[in-house]
Amino acid sequence: MAAFTIYPAIDMRGGKCVRLLQGDYNKETVYGDSPVAMAEQFAAQGAEWIHMVDLDGAKEGRRVNDRFVIEAACLGVNVQVGGGIRTEEDIVYYLENGVARVILGSAAIADPPFVKKMLQTYGRRIVIGIDARDGFVATEGWLATSNVKAEELGRMLAEAGVETFIFTDIATDGTLSGPNIAAAVRLAEATGKEVIASGGVSSLDDLRALCQYAGQGIGGAIVGKALYTNQFTLAEALKAVSER
Repeated sequence: MAAFTIYPAIDMRGGKCVRLLQGDYNKETVYGDSPVAMAEQFAAQGAEWIHMVDLDGAKEGRRVNDRFVIEAACLGVNVQVGGGIRTEEDIVYYLENGVARVILGSAAIADPPFVKKMLQTYGRRIVIGIDARDGFVATEGWLATSNVKAEELGRMLAEAGVETFIFTDIATDGTLSGPNIAAAVRLAEATGKEVIASGGVSSLDDLRALCQYAGQGIGGAIVGKALYTNQFTLAEALKAVSER
């Protein structure tokens, strides 16, 4: 049976745990004052991985909330981080400080040669985040939308060496409206690589539905708002996935 991993999400802005509605910085809800305390809670519930995003970094194009990421990586849980990672120095900084994987997003559109070089140098420790709005790739912390289709970018990057993608459908992110499973599966089929689905997970049934595609390249799900609004606990999510 193909593995399926739950990635509890910690989005950071101003040093706090927040969630944005559809990536809108003006539609923010604060769910905790300490990203590290939140990471400790997730680790205590059995998380193997934690997905952390530096929202300030994504907007400003530099590391802002990085110290919380490094502290979380010291908890004995795997951490993957995105947001504000623009240079090889950023990548090395995180990897040398205990972070398991680094997510590149906007750079995949803005600087393909850089991304290709990082993939050749760091291999599986580089994950590519493809965030799509109506099927087209969004960049710059979702503030801009390109004219590149998600599958098109995915195929190009798979040829460059990507093994894992994170796919976010912006229309569903933070809405608890259910994940866009079809779009995530299309990306997995187009690339032949692992895709982690992000955005819209609202129930254990959503996770069970995603699990059905584990054999077709869907390797896991990032879960944020559903955990913070007590739709279910991380422990319940891990149990539901393990019982499939």
